[in-house]
Amino acid sequence: MKKGPALEALGALAHEHRLAVFRLLVQAGPEGRAAGDIAEALAMPASSLSFHLAHLARAGLIAPRRAGRSLIYSADFDAMNGLVGFLTENCCGGASCAPEARRAAKRKAG
Repeated sequence: MKKGPALEALGALAHEHRLAVFRLLVQAGPEGRAAGDIAEALAMPASSLSFHLAHLARAGLIAPRRAGRSLIYSADFDAMNGLVGFLTENCCGGASCAPEARRAAKRKAG
């Protein structure tokens, strides 16, 4: 992932309601959830939810699909993994990552 899209994705997630929507959709898996179900689960008015869903979609983090009369939203797991990869690509300067090194030391110790 390039810096521009990463900044857009991070900006979209830097709001408590959008972060809650995204986390809910990640939990839902590839099947996603209908907009009405999302609104109900998060106790959010439909108009507010629409605004936040549009923002997340513009950032490339979620994708809508039509199922009859409903819109089903799903997390874009490739985009999510790309963002995580962008954030960690230079982790620990290419050396063994600090959390992994601690886990390895614990396994070795006992």
